[in-house]
Amino acid sequence: MALGGDLDWWRGGVLYQVYPRSFFDSNGDGIGDLPGITQKLDYIADLGVDGIWLSPFFTSPMKDFGYDVANYRDVDPMFGTLDDFDHLLEKAHALGLRVTIDQVLSHSSDAHPWFRESRSSRDNPKADWYVWADPKPDGTPPNNWLSIFGGSAWKFDTTRQQYYMHNFLVSQPDLNFHNPDVQQQLLEDVEFWLRRGVDGFRLDTANFYVHDKQLRDNPPWVPGTHRPEGAPKENPYTRQMHVYDKTRPENLAFLKKLRAVLDKYPGSTTVGEIGSDNSLATMAEYTAGGDKLHMAYTINLLESPLEAGLVRGMLVDVFRELGDGWPCWAVSNHDFVRVASRWGKDKGGDNDARLRMIPALYTTLRGTPCIYQGEELGLEEAIVPYELLQDPYGIEMWPEFKGRDGCRTPMPWHNANVAHGGFTTSDQPWLPVPQEHSALSVASQVEDPDSLRNFYKNLLAWRKTHPEIIQGDIEMLEHIDDAVIAFTRLAGIVRTICVFNVTPDPVTITLPGKSQGNCPLNTGSVSGDSLSLPGWGFYFGTI
Repeated sequence: MALGGDLDWWRGGVLYQVYPRSFFDSNGDGIGDLPGITQKLDYIADLGVDGIWLSPFFTSPMKDFGYDVANYRDVDPMFGTLDDFDHLLEKAHALGLRVTIDQVLSHSSDAHPWFRESRSSRDNPKADWYVWADPKPDGTPPNNWLSIFGGSAWKFDTTRQQYYMHNFLVSQPDLNFHNPDVQQQLLEDVEFWLRRGVDGFRLDTANFYVHDKQLRDNPPWVPGTHRPEGAPKENPYTRQMHVYDKTRPENLAFLKKLRAVLDKYPGSTTVGEIGSDNSLATMAEYTAGGDKLHMAYTINLLESPLEAGLVRGMLVDVFRELGDGWPCWAVSNHDFVRVASRWGKDKGGDNDARLRMIPALYTTLRGTPCIYQGEELGLEEAIVPYELLQDPYGIEMWPEFKGRDGCRTPMPWHNANVAHGGFTTSDQPWLPVPQEHSALSVASQVEDPDSLRNFYKNLLAWRKTHPEIIQGDIEMLEHIDDAVIAFTRLAGIVRTICVFNVTPDPVTITLPGKSQGNCPLNTGSVSGDSLSLPGWGFYFGTI
């Protein structure tokens, strides 16, 4: 059963994302697995997080590394067995860790029995479980929709003499959410894991479930207007406004059905991945009212540069739009360039200070932070040569977009004198472990009180002593100084001001009142209402 205790644990709790292929290999085949995660749960618990999010481990041909599911109720042999999952869940709960798992509902693998039956004829029981459409009279696809992974979103099937829709790889056909039987089946598959004891779900591409039933063409993006989000600008996908292929109004009705299932299991939660043309507005809509998603995250912090005005403006927009909705904050994950490479590295200055300011900033925003494995070690984006690439997205878009392998390389557990950073005993891990990563290994940091990893641990421990940080309100402070991002967290009469210098240069600013520091990790110093911050410095204090 799910872990008891605080039913609102997710509201301000801290998640730690585990990418199973790259966490720890227990059997020496070069690929991480569920028993490997179980062996390392003590490390995660010691960090002080509240739960883990496991990326997909379901039965899959692995053409998109588990995001192409062939059986929603079983574990791929590559990762172990259902018993292995149960052991992981049992140990996590014993350590006080909640377990959330990915659910990839918008599409399946073409190897799924549902799709094999669906494509076999136009009149079988699952004929309309996927999105099928006739060609235009000239044989071309039904409309202009594009796949995020390149090319048309339609693939012709010679047996049915129809096209099927795929928002991602050709081998990832989209399920037809206009069919109530599809929705019911997916809800039952979700409940299978809730009955098993999981504490919640990360919902992949949560705004992609429903398509326009009329299959209308998407309008083109107009240069000079807000560019569609969800893909690199080099991708033709961003040249359309995605009005009809995703983020449809009918999506909300399914999310309400999903929430009703979750509500049968008190303490369970959902966090939805949002990638729409206006992700902030979608996140607000999907998390409002307490009857759809519990929380959601967008790609804004995952792909934006660290510019004070840009990030400050985005945060102002988020909290203005959200209302009673609840955000989840991530600055790195398995799909985007690691934050250590992306946020401010090009600006220079004290790199260690920069890597400490980043978590200080995003873990104190109103919302639920999610740390990506290795982020706490300071891992930068790995450079993976073309001949070693595994990601089909990167192979398709090379060289302008090098794919996602650079953020998915294995976790370094030991130093460079241990092969492959101790991730595996195999001669060939599925992706290489860079020497630079081995130098930042868990073993080199966990016993060092001054390491970045232990800074994360101390920051999370401090955070737990401040209810205003965990669940309080937030007031953005927009006009303190161009170099800083500042906000106040408040609960009742308790107010903590949070200030971050997002440049490598020292800055002295005037606070909106006298303050006294309340965090032993502060790098700034205050005198009355005057705050001095070193480059990449930060400050927390009562005000």
